[in-house]
Amino acid sequence: MSGALIQIGSPSPRPALSTGGKPGLKGPEKAAALLTAVGALIFLASFFVPEGTLTGWGPLVGSVVLFAGGASSYFWFAYRDTTWGVKNHGLWTNGTTARGVVGWVLGVVLTGFYCLLYWAPAPLEGGIRLLDPLAIALSGSAANQWFLYGFLYTIAVLLMGFRMMLRYRHNRYQLVRTTSVMFFQLGFGFLIPNVLKAMNQPEFYFTYFWPLKPEYLLPFSQGWTINGGSLGMAMIFWGAAMTFFATPVLTYLYGKRWYCSWVCGCGGLAETMGDPFRHLSDNSETAWVIERWMIHSVLVLIVLVTGVGWAHEWMGRPWWGDGGQALYYKTYGFFIGSVFSGVIGVGFYPLMGSRVWCRFGCPMAATMGLIQRFFSRFRITTNGGQCISCGNCSTYCEMGIDVRAYAQRGENIVRASCVGCGVCAAVCPRGVLKLENGKVGDRFPGAARPVRAFFEALGLRKRS
Repeated sequence: MSGALIQIGSPSPRPALSTGGKPGLKGPEKAAALLTAVGALIFLASFFVPEGTLTGWGPLVGSVVLFAGGASSYFWFAYRDTTWGVKNHGLWTNGTTARGVVGWVLGVVLTGFYCLLYWAPAPLEGGIRLLDPLAIALSGSAANQWFLYGFLYTIAVLLMGFRMMLRYRHNRYQLVRTTSVMFFQLGFGFLIPNVLKAMNQPEFYFTYFWPLKPEYLLPFSQGWTINGGSLGMAMIFWGAAMTFFATPVLTYLYGKRWYCSWVCGCGGLAETMGDPFRHLSDNSETAWVIERWMIHSVLVLIVLVTGVGWAHEWMGRPWWGDGGQALYYKTYGFFIGSVFSGVIGVGFYPLMGSRVWCRFGCPMAATMGLIQRFFSRFRITTNGGQCISCGNCSTYCEMGIDVRAYAQRGENIVRASCVGCGVCAAVCPRGVLKLENGKVGDRFPGAARPVRAFFEALGLRKRS
């Protein structure tokens, strides 16, 4: 997984999609955009026409083929004539990617869709029924709001992942990494959970673990998985093994990038659909302070929730009887699982960047971040003598890290929040940055004694 040297070509021959040197769409791009729009209109029409009008494989396949085929063709025509390297394309002047009117409208639409999906799905019923043929084929039952969500989520990762691969096609690391998140979302985030349902097994997501998926290790969920027989027991073992063994070991070896940028569905959406908005992440010192307080507060909260839940179970359920599951979903599940990670985490892409949840709320990212910061072999090395202070690295860091400041000082980047996406290296025109795995002790001053460095960072020990 170590990064490779980045080969950068000459600047793009056109600063935006163009016809005859002027801004605009070429003929093939217009045709692809039209197909995309028609496919989207068929799908959107299902929400408004009388129920039963758009059902069956015909409308479903037609809308998906037109939309997916049109969108992928559009990306192909848009990027095929561009050369390798940085393609800013007016990110800070475009109304969609610079918090303009279109960006705000898009943010409202995404936020509104998540609110309907979670709490008032009735207006989405037509679109849900459109997916019935696929849902029945995969899971053996009709579609519901969560099948609609998984379907749209997967389509977004696949199509925007294809765009990501075209955009960063000069960088092998980006190509392999993007292929990985597309594979895990399609297979482990969509197909396998639905096939398990068809087998009358628990709907289990093998790429989510505690504390990101707390209910997999909470006491009320154990009966649900045990009812799945030997496979259910294997799911419990898998979740525990990944949480307490595989995650620390893999994070020690590769940093949190093995999960946050290669496997996780939240990270997969951020790296694909969220790529056009990655530059909107705040890299100020104030944002960094807020980030550290918020993400570690969520981690402490879920540790307490899990501990109290098991104590309640072991003591014979003295506090809230059998209502632990309902209590959990009404509190942590609502405010953190739904509002923060879902509505804000994705709905705010066009306003706050693509990693709002990953940066400020994800407890698993917090856990792995602590391991990465003090005990991991992963670092991003810098060659300060080659840095020209262009700022591309800081601009494109979705986690709000001021990468340029580290590069100018010639320091390794070992921040807990870094997800190792490698885009900072991909957009550097001088090859200043390189993702590497090495000895733990030479990553930063004091790294040879990581436990001492950890307690010093917590303020529990005076710096020597």
